[in-house]
Amino acid sequence: MTQPKRFKDQVVIVTGASQGIGQATAMAFAREGAHVVLNYFSSEAAAQETLATIEAAGGQASLVQANVGDLDGCRRLCEAGEAIGPISVLVNNAAGFNRAPFLEIPIDEFDRVWQINVRGVYYLSQLVGQKMVERRRGSIVHVSSILARLAVPQRTVYCATKGAIESLTRAMALDLAPYNIRVNAVSPGLIETQAMLAGFPNQELLDSVRQHIPSKRFGQPDELAQAILFLASEEASYINGIVLPVDSALGAREAGPAAK
Repeated sequence: MTQPKRFKDQVVIVTGASQGIGQATAMAFAREGAHVVLNYFSSEAAAQETLATIEAAGGQASLVQANVGDLDGCRRLCEAGEAIGPISVLVNNAAGFNRAPFLEIPIDEFDRVWQINVRGVYYLSQLVGQKMVERRRGSIVHVSSILARLAVPQRTVYCATKGAIESLTRAMALDLAPYNIRVNAVSPGLIETQAMLAGFPNQELLDSVRQHIPSKRFGQPDELAQAILFLASEEASYINGIVLPVDSALGAREAGPAAK
């Protein structure tokens, strides 16, 4: 028997959907019958490619260019989704990065990353949440990071923002639960994307890090996308306020080489 599509005719917003995890997530929702609002900031060509791939497979999607670190951008994105239909799911995936040492990061750079990773997530979730409250249903999924709990050098701003996202997830879940709106997060480990690979200066370091993962491999974007789909779906109807690690047990591993 053919299984019914889990998100048939639902409107789903995915921020940062032009590549990597966002792209895989948008495609996965489209395969499940959703009309996906593909948000992007600067990678128009990649966003157009994502749109074309979804439409070629018979899916539905729309492009919305917006900087989620900007309040006007958040408003335009929410309005674009509601113009298509009631927003059922919001996936906050877009992220800003900084890979400089702590002592060298000016406060305006901290503000830039914070606006994208936290302030924009908060405001866009608030706008979409207000619409979901009217209908007494909805699901919001934030994309956190293993670096919310662990840390590596030269990631102080990013770590701080992802720690904030995990606290925000739990607090939002409590405030929105009376309205039948669930808020969860995924915490990806090392997922093989352009953004992740850009953080490794050479192949030797990349290979060394891969060997430290218990499964000895990097995750693939679609593996994270499937976790997001699950949390957003009715299959997870009694799951609320959690942060789901998707890291092949990397976060459970003690630092250093394994004992012989």
